Amino acid sequence: MKKVNFTEFGGPDVLHIIEAEEPHAGPGQVRIAVRAAGVNPVDWRIREGQNLKAHPIRLPAGVGQDASGVVDEIGEGVEGFDIGDRVFGEGTDTYAEFAVLSAWARMPDGLSFEEAAGYPSVTETALRIIGQVGVQPGQTLLVSGASGGVGSAVLQIARDRGITVIGTAGAANQDYLRSLGALATTYGPGWVDRVRRLGPVDAALDLAGSGVIPELLELTRDPHKVLSIADLSAPQFGVRFSGRAGSVPEALAEAAALIARGKLRIPVDKTYTLAEAAKAHIDSRAGHTRGRRVILV
Repeated sequence: MKKVNFTEFGGPDVLHIIEAEEPHAGPGQVRIAVRAAGVNPVDWRIREGQNLKAHPIRLPAGVGQDASGVVDEIGEGVEGFDIGDRVFGEGTDTYAEFAVLSAWARMPDGLSFEEAAGYPSVTETALRIIGQVGVQPGQTLLVSGASGGVGSAVLQIARDRGITVIGTAGAANQDYLRSLGALATTYGPGWVDRVRRLGPVDAALDLAGSGVIPELLELTRDPHKVLSIADLSAPQFGVRFSGRAGSVPEALAEAAALIARGKLRIPVDKTYTLAEAAKAHIDSRAGHTRGRRVILV
């Protein structure tokens, strides 16, 4: 089978397509014929060799953790699923023609493989960090870097829970944030004052790692009410860095329910082929995403 692989840490040029042996489902796992794989910032962070304790890696290594596809092999102990089921979930080395998933859910009706591949990690992350930052219904959550996949999920999930959301993004994405129910403003000089004009902030999330933690602390006045998933220096400010996943099966089930109720929809900003994995990483690292980037297999 074809698979994206790298044998050394480095830039996007270390990614190559290789012919690899097909993986097989172990106990509690399923294997899918991959139709699409989600592109996440953690993918290129791992490829660069960043010290992500939640994702230890040994070289050579494959790439990717999110995927959608068709179940074609079921491991021991798995019940309630059959060969041919359409699923989306999280596993290992998903930039490939076949991948093993350790957590998955049935794809909601009306969701394409392309769309479904963009949900697993971002919805797990969104649900986790909303809980960890402790924001409650009736309060206001500031989301810095709100137009990407995680931000798109956070805005919609928070709004569904009765939380007011303020999102920052580039000028081109202001209408997009508003379409998700957020009060929107641009980042750049004067952004703190612009946020203040939109209302008081009870909690804040840093999703972009753009060095804004001091300003988020200024707005919330409480390091326990600020959380980052992108700035490894966050603990130096007394702010929590959240990088380890919670219960992925529970998150997938909740995501599927939200999608089915019409409360969660994350658009696909751009698609790539396996051969364009390096380009996908370059674009992901550059940011400015509106929704998700996905590799079609």
